[in-house]
Amino acid sequence: MPVITLQYDDLEKLTGTDKETIIKRVPMIGADVERVEAEYIDIEFFPDRPDLYSVEGAARAMRGFLDLETGLSEYEVKPPRVSISVSEEILKIRPFLGCAVVRNVKFTSSSIKSLMDLQEDLHWGLGRNRKKVSIGVHDLSNVRPPFRYMAVDPSFEFVPLDYTEKMSMTEILEKHPKGTRFAHLVRDFEKYPIILDSDDNVLSFPPIINGTLTSVTERTTDLFIDVTGLGEAVYTALNIVVTALAERGAQIEFVKVSRPDSGELILPDLEPKTRFLTKTEVKDLLGMELSLEEIVKQLERMRFGAKALDEETIEVNVPAYRADILHNYDLVEDIAKGYGYENIKVSIPETYTPGKSHPISLLRAPVNEIMVGLGYYEVMPFTLTSEKINFENMRRQKTDDVTYVLHPISEDQTIIRTTLLPNLLEILALNQHRELPQKIFEFGEVVNNEITGQHIAAVSIHPQANFTEVYEVVDALMREMMLPYEVKESEDPAFLEGRRADVYVRGKKLGVFGELHPEVINNFALGYAVVGFELDLNDLIG
Repeated sequence: MPVITLQYDDLEKLTGTDKETIIKRVPMIGADVERVEAEYIDIEFFPDRPDLYSVEGAARAMRGFLDLETGLSEYEVKPPRVSISVSEEILKIRPFLGCAVVRNVKFTSSSIKSLMDLQEDLHWGLGRNRKKVSIGVHDLSNVRPPFRYMAVDPSFEFVPLDYTEKMSMTEILEKHPKGTRFAHLVRDFEKYPIILDSDDNVLSFPPIINGTLTSVTERTTDLFIDVTGLGEAVYTALNIVVTALAERGAQIEFVKVSRPDSGELILPDLEPKTRFLTKTEVKDLLGMELSLEEIVKQLERMRFGAKALDEETIEVNVPAYRADILHNYDLVEDIAKGYGYENIKVSIPETYTPGKSHPISLLRAPVNEIMVGLGYYEVMPFTLTSEKINFENMRRQKTDDVTYVLHPISEDQTIIRTTLLPNLLEILALNQHRELPQKIFEFGEVVNNEITGQHIAAVSIHPQANFTEVYEVVDALMREMMLPYEVKESEDPAFLEGRRADVYVRGKKLGVFGELHPEVINNFALGYAVVGFELDLNDLIG
């Protein structure tokens, strides 16, 4: 989950209250305080609330939660003066585009940092590491509309951000730090996405890097924002960014987007979505009966628009920046937050049933304790993945024991994982900005032939990672679990030949360990040596 750094001066100014009150109350809106420093506070917001990934969004929510400013936030949007056209070719590469202009921005070093941090956190939270959503923020004064979103040959040259010399798009993918990190998102296409102005100046090479011409500084006052991607999360990300800037007094302006498939769009669309909630739904979920007036009050405290239509029904206007409201259950959850979990009366259940530890829990506890003692941090990745991640990126052949998702909502979540290691490598890829070494493990579920099993896996990344290191970890784990074992030469293609071994217990293969193959490391865009192991623990569960 993203950790947001909030400067007290900025937070108090935008919130209208003191830092002590904020520190005391902010956990109740769905956050954990990571650390409290003299000049700032680090807060970990839950991943379902990307609108809180900035000081502006957090301040907006806190003003409502503290009854300083309740109800729906409304933003004036000026008529469009800027337009952008979308080419036919780009629809096959990165088809979704959202744009806006924001004028009269008054930047400081802290507000620029807040915007850049919001951009990167949205890339992770909504964008799946830029694959589904990538955001470009540009100084509008250095380019001339109308703009064009199109596909060009990889030999096209421009000066990328943080560089002074022109590079071809191919060279950017091979040499620029951002290019090498995100090259896999566009490398397979014959042409690459680009946003140009009327003089052929480059604004952006999405989802890789901006042009240096539109760099944002403290002198920037007018912004052009582009959000490209593979789905409608593009529009949510756009709404979050522009409303965050509007919270500082900036003026949002529409952009006219001309598309070959659906005609003309006027963006951003900040119109709230309307839902209808009943008292009965609230009572059924919360277990307590609230009056219509109380329900409306708590919804407004959580920054929704709300009004009673009759004695049973409330009309709720959901802000355009709230990506998490998918069902009325989500509204009821926010009502509970507004009311205060601490104010909900505790009651003893009418029925009592004794429980006992599940056999899996009885195994998990000591295994987790061993791994933590060996210096590893536990992680809990998603169990849904894709064939590309599960097999292709690991250099493993696809097997017939895969369980497919019948109606996947994303090409990244089409199967249930059959192994844990790919998920751990994905986490390493998402945390390359963290210091090394990084050592993580998971005790989790896999599904093979529609049968759920329990595995333990771990990875370690740092420049000196080697076979001896992971062998020692496996040996310590097996010794502490009091499992006599033997190792034999492995043929697992995910690991480097000569530096890999299979683990056997009582003649049965339990798993594998070794140094990950360089091709696997490159497939996950990792820059250092990685070692790891994975063991099947099904036979150990009592």
